[in-house]
Amino acid sequence: MALALLASAAVHGMVLSTQFVHVNPHLFEDPNLPMEVVLVNAKTAESPLNPDALAQVNLAGGGNTDEDRRLKSPLPASPKSQTGSEEAALQAKVATLERQAKTLLTQLKTDGQLQNPPPATPAPPRPTPDASQLDAQAREMAQLQARISQQWDEYQKRPKRAFVGANVKEYAFARYVEDWVAKVERIGNVNYPEAARRQGIYGSLRLTVSIYSDGRIESIDVDRSSGSKILDTAAIKIVELSAPFAPFPAEMRKKVDILGITRTWTFTRSDQLVGGTD
Repeated sequence: MALALLASAAVHGMVLSTQFVHVNPHLFEDPNLPMEVVLVNAKTAESPLNPDALAQVNLAGGGNTDEDRRLKSPLPASPKSQTGSEEAALQAKVATLERQAKTLLTQLKTDGQLQNPPPATPAPPRPTPDASQLDAQAREMAQLQARISQQWDEYQKRPKRAFVGANVKEYAFARYVEDWVAKVERIGNVNYPEAARRQGIYGSLRLTVSIYSDGRIESIDVDRSSGSKILDTAAIKIVELSAPFAPFPAEMRKKVDILGITRTWTFTRSDQLVGGTD
C-alpha cells in the first residue's frame, strides 16, 4: 500500500510540473524546398528579398495586381514550334498510311491477284535536238558576245572627262588651272587684238577649252558671246597661240584624260585680257 501511494504521488507530481507550449509547425518544414526555374527577359540591379523562382538574372518584380501572377509573352508561338508539331503529325500520318499499304499488299499476295502485274507504261521519248537549231543558237550567242565585247571596248576607249570653273577645290586641278590662266593672260596681253584697240571695243565672253592630258587642245567653245565678233575671234586665237599647254601631272592623269576649263575672259578698257570667274 505504501508503494502504491508513493507511485501515485510521483505521477501526480510529474503531471503537475509539465507545461504545454505551442509549437510553430513551420519549424519542421524543409527550408531547402525546390524552387521553380524560369527565364526572364529583364533584370534589375537589386535582388529580391523573397524570391518566388530561380532565373538567369536578378529581377525584383512589380506590377499592378496583388494576385500571384506572372507576365506572359503576348507573342504567338514561334513558327519553329508550330512547324515541329505539324511535322510530327505528318510523319505519324505517313506511318499510318505505310502500315495500311503493307496490309493491303499482303492481302493481295494471299489472294493471288499479283500474279499478272499490269505492264509498265513506257516513258515518253525525249526529243532529239535539231542540229540546225543548235547551230543557230551558237551563232546567236557568238554575236551577242561579240556585241558585248565591242561595247565594252568602246566604253574603255572613251576618255575620262572633268570640267572645272573658277572655283576649283582639288589641289591638283586648281594648280594646273591657275598656271593655265596665267599663260593665256600673258599671251593675250602680248597679242591683244589691234582692231579692238583701235575701235575701243571691250567686253567679256565665256569660253570652255578642253585639253588633252598631253597639253594639246581638243576643242574651244564660246559659251557666251561678248557681242563682238572681233573679241570672240581674238579670244579663240589667243588660246590657240597659248597651246600646247603643260601636260597633266601624274595625279591628274589618274583621274582625267580630258580637262574642260570654263572661264570668263574680259577685254578691259585698258587694253588688257583678264581671266575672271566662270
